[in-house]
Amino acid sequence: MLLFPAIIRKVKPLIFLTFSELIKCIANHSHYSTCNYNSLFHDHLNNNKLDKALSVFDKIPSPNVYICTKMISGFIENGRLSEAVNLFDKMSVRDTVMWNLMIKGCLDYGDLNMGLELFDAMPERNVISWTTMLNGFLRVGRVELAEKMFREMPMRDMAAWNSMIHGYFSNGRVEDGMRLFEEMPCINVISWTSVISGLDQHGMSDKALCLFCEMMGSGVKPTANTFSCVVTACANAIDLCFGGQVHGHVVKLGFGSDVYVTASLITFYANCKRIDDSCKVFDEKLHVNVVVWTALLTGYSVNGKHHIVLKVFGDMLSMRALPNQSSFTSALNSCSELEASDRGKEIHSMAIVLGLVTDAFVGNSLVVLYSRCGDIYAALSIFKDIQEKNLVSWNTSIVGCAQHGCGMGALTLFSGLLRSGVDSDSITVTGLLSACSHSGMLEKGRRLYKYFFHCRSTEIKLEHYACMVDILGRSGKLEEAEELINSMKIKPILSIWLSLLNGCRMHSNLEVAERTAENIFNLDPNCSAAYILLSNLYAFAGRWSDAARVRGNMKTMGIVKQTGSSWITLKGLKHTFLSGDRSHPLCEKIYQKLDWLGEKLKEFGYVPDQRFALHDVEEEQKEAMLSYHSERLAIGFALICTVDGTTVTVMKNLRVCGDCHSAIKLISKIVKREIILRDSTRFHHFKDGVCSCGDYW
Repeated sequence: MLLFPAIIRKVKPLIFLTFSELIKCIANHSHYSTCNYNSLFHDHLNNNKLDKALSVFDKIPSPNVYICTKMISGFIENGRLSEAVNLFDKMSVRDTVMWNLMIKGCLDYGDLNMGLELFDAMPERNVISWTTMLNGFLRVGRVELAEKMFREMPMRDMAAWNSMIHGYFSNGRVEDGMRLFEEMPCINVISWTSVISGLDQHGMSDKALCLFCEMMGSGVKPTANTFSCVVTACANAIDLCFGGQVHGHVVKLGFGSDVYVTASLITFYANCKRIDDSCKVFDEKLHVNVVVWTALLTGYSVNGKHHIVLKVFGDMLSMRALPNQSSFTSALNSCSELEASDRGKEIHSMAIVLGLVTDAFVGNSLVVLYSRCGDIYAALSIFKDIQEKNLVSWNTSIVGCAQHGCGMGALTLFSGLLRSGVDSDSITVTGLLSACSHSGMLEKGRRLYKYFFHCRSTEIKLEHYACMVDILGRSGKLEEAEELINSMKIKPILSIWLSLLNGCRMHSNLEVAERTAENIFNLDPNCSAAYILLSNLYAFAGRWSDAARVRGNMKTMGIVKQTGSSWITLKGLKHTFLSGDRSHPLCEKIYQKLDWLGEKLKEFGYVPDQRFALHDVEEEQKEAMLSYHSERLAIGFALICTVDGTTVTVMKNLRVCGDCHSAIKLISKIVKREIILRDSTRFHHFKDGVCSCGDYW
């Protein structure tokens, strides 16, 4: 009963209308349906509210071809191709514009067959129909079909010629592109720009710049896109003089404010090692466009200024310029170079928020970052989530496994690569052979070597020989490794002989070592690594006079041994240590910690291996020298400055010595922590008294 008055209030106005007034009201409502719905429909489409636009579209009594075309366009722009096809099929009247729109939509979403079916079914085609189909063939590399269609076109406009030229260059058909360019009956600025860009992209930057001069001489006025391509060619050719002249034309013709021209100029000066000039170009205007910021990030990265890259990335976020894939890649690569895993994790979090972490470029950079900073499991987890894995994705993961001694992991990844249909390259081979070397997989290494260089006839490169020599040398097959080097079809380089000499060090084979060292000194009489390895071999064997002779030769020739150092990065700060170093502010606490560890090590049965002291001094001195190697100082520092239970990650510029390797295994057990040590060749993961390398270091 309480609701009755409210109902009366709603119904009363209609009750008291005359019949004629009621008819008039209905007519006005009909007029609203046919006119105002159209306006509302367009408003929703313009604001990208597709579902609301669709609900209005369904209420329009008899939508015309134009309205239906707009609805189909909205479906296509939002990736709803099947709904566009359904509406198109329902249409009784279709004009050429609608047919062309549907063909382009199918081609844009990779459905070449449906696009071709629609093209064949068209009652009337115009030049746009032909050119759209032409672009579809070229986009998927069907150049022969595109050529056939181009020849069959009843009429070719400028756009068709330019599409064919662009397609030739996009598919690596440079000569065909140049031939067609020369055959063009009329050339416009788009034609010139396509050829200039195409030549530059195929390593012919100098020729591209000559063509630009020819274009300017013909009286054709360049556009912003032309200048962007030309400046990029100057950057790739590293032609500072010509690029400076082009920059002058850019300013004179008023293209200095164009985003892509600005980005190209920043890259140009950075490539020419004129990063200050890049900054000047950037500072000429307040930028919020991601393309310009990314160019500056990349420029600093190219010039090795990785700290500034991270600062610029922070400034970019402060200016509310939303990073793209390239921005993240530059920032993450700089984190890798700085071994700044903490900052890398922050940037990783931003990539997750923006939904870019599954992108191949961002994902690949994250794989490299975590691999280089010691977390191979995080790296492989990110690799797994990359949606469209490319060869770089597979290679970075395989190489990461190799660096961490995960040989079976690398082989499992290679199996996945083969199943994916992606072709391997020389980096893949190097990564796989290196993984076998660091995991002691001699037979698997041999089979891979045979598979690539005999079964698949892959071009064998010097780095592949070096890996195979390393596999054989580490496995004690020193004579076989020496025979492989002597049978090489190309002259062996220093790194190959050094791999063999390192194998001699591992197996204390002085006979092969002396022959190997002789070959090294013939190539490079000043090779300090060979002198050190040979001297250490003599010292390890107790041949102190020979060790002294080698070191005396080094001194006479002015050859200086590389100083061993280890470092750890905490809260963005890098702490570096040398053997016996007492310069760190926390020196006393570090040494106290190491002395405490020394006592604990003895309780666990540790006895210093004094052979690794490599100096003819008293035993107590040898023990003291071993106790304070740089990696142990870095570990001591980490133990007093980080929370119990957290992982300790230390980097070292030289190979870890055998005694430190044994000691760190026990230290990991004593302190109940995982200790990750990256030396000059690989990562060692120490946990509960065991090393991931299986003592195969």
